[in-house]
Amino acid sequence: MNRLYYGDCLTIMRDHMRLGSVELIYLDPPFQSNRDYNAIYKDETGRPLPDQINAFCDMWALNEERERALRTMPVLMREAGVEDEAVEFWKLWMNALRKTNPRLLAYLSYMVERLLLMKGILKPTGSIYLHCDPTASHYIKVMMDAIFGHDSFISEIIWNRAQAKGDSKRKFAANHDTILLYKNGKNFCFNPIYGDKGKDYRARFDRDDKDGRGPYHSAPLDSPSPRPNLTYEYRGYSPPANGWRVSQEEMERLDQDGRLILPAKKTQRIRRKLYMSEAPGPMIGDVWTDIGPLQSGQERLGYATQKPTQLLERIISASTNEGDVVFDPFCGCATTLEAAHKLGRQWIGIDIAIHAIKRVAKVRLQERLRLAEGEHFTIEGVPHDVEGARDLWSRDKYHFQKWAVEQVDGFVTTRQSGDGGVDGRIYFAMPENDANKRRGLESMAIEVKGGKNVGINVVRELRGVLDNDGTLLVGLIVMDPLGERKERNFREFMADAGDLDVLGMKYARMQILTVEDILEGKRFNTPGAVGRVDQSVLPLA
Repeated sequence: MNRLYYGDCLTIMRDHMRLGSVELIYLDPPFQSNRDYNAIYKDETGRPLPDQINAFCDMWALNEERERALRTMPVLMREAGVEDEAVEFWKLWMNALRKTNPRLLAYLSYMVERLLLMKGILKPTGSIYLHCDPTASHYIKVMMDAIFGHDSFISEIIWNRAQAKGDSKRKFAANHDTILLYKNGKNFCFNPIYGDKGKDYRARFDRDDKDGRGPYHSAPLDSPSPRPNLTYEYRGYSPPANGWRVSQEEMERLDQDGRLILPAKKTQRIRRKLYMSEAPGPMIGDVWTDIGPLQSGQERLGYATQKPTQLLERIISASTNEGDVVFDPFCGCATTLEAAHKLGRQWIGIDIAIHAIKRVAKVRLQERLRLAEGEHFTIEGVPHDVEGARDLWSRDKYHFQKWAVEQVDGFVTTRQSGDGGVDGRIYFAMPENDANKRRGLESMAIEVKGGKNVGINVVRELRGVLDNDGTLLVGLIVMDPLGERKERNFREFMADAGDLDVLGMKYARMQILTVEDILEGKRFNTPGAVGRVDQSVLPLA
């Protein structure tokens, strides 16, 4: 059955996907993460987020987690079969980038971790398409050469995604993306793709024998490469220097069917008739100019870098057959999944944003494709009850925190930790009144605790955030109810922080929710939260 996963593709691939289980991987990982990540959090009306939130989601920082990954990368590469020379080159390269471009180094280490796993889950007949732009495409190609092998490189596809615009007078306009195609074995699947029979193509068929077969053009039978086994003489015509393109049996069949052009002079070459009615069309090369950018309309879901379905249909048609499994580890708004479904392929998609998963399931899969959850696809990794939340906590503590923050209409911080600290914020607009001269976008700081032992020190630290961080409200999310005595102590301490008065409405400055509360639809009580869908609240005054 088709599967849609919530979580980090690194964790999902490692824990849930079998080796050699997919025929095609397509990935479009964002390098300029602010634009893509922000788009996920548009509210259901399509209204973009305020500019003040833009900075929260730059995930390419050379932080402690990335440094730890860099230290283990040579070991992971060798375990995956990467040659020692490539590993040593990687180490030199990383040391250079640490000084010259640490943000790019963070991105590359993130990608290498995941590409090593992707190679393992590809079938020997499988292929991988990595979609990128000129910002990092040359670096990524070097990485993929090391992981998949130089001999596994098939094509560098240039997609002309838009017309050139005169935005700058000091450089050529940027209007293309790069798609790198690698195979995972010698017998990889590939189906030639043909374009439309346009005016120029039809003009090539400039001959007609009036035999009812229609126009044709004269095509060579010379072999473009040496074929010593096909250097036979045919009806007095000497073979070309490289030999013929076809066997003697096929030559005789073409002759009997009236498809050969036999010149009057034996010194000239035999050619064949190619009829327009039988021709598939012009073969598509590695420069794609016939697929335009996504236009406004029903297909667009509001993602800044959303790709047209036609682009994914071409990729899937070229490298899979009906019934094969297509995998997109950064599925976003699920263009890959829709294209795979239309072409009769099975699919697996992963995304790190709960809002993206919900929107994909509702709009793309249920409304557009008429697929039913449980019958045509499953959603995995999204907690539906407290036990599911505990399971997510045990598997991936950071993504549990992320899920909890996003469930209450918050925005996660970029710092990944197992527990503690400010894990996210809920943003809200503050009106101006006589008692409060502040106005504009404010926030509630959110901390998530998934462990069992949540002590009073946690709320004391939250009070410190409230007093010193400039935030107007703080919220605590815990896995389980605290127990009668502990809950009374917590509420007394939190009540001492007082209320926020907004136009006569009272909002407790310190609030608490359990996972069970969240699953029941309860939310923190704040002035209108940016991006909020469910307006139910839990006042804790």
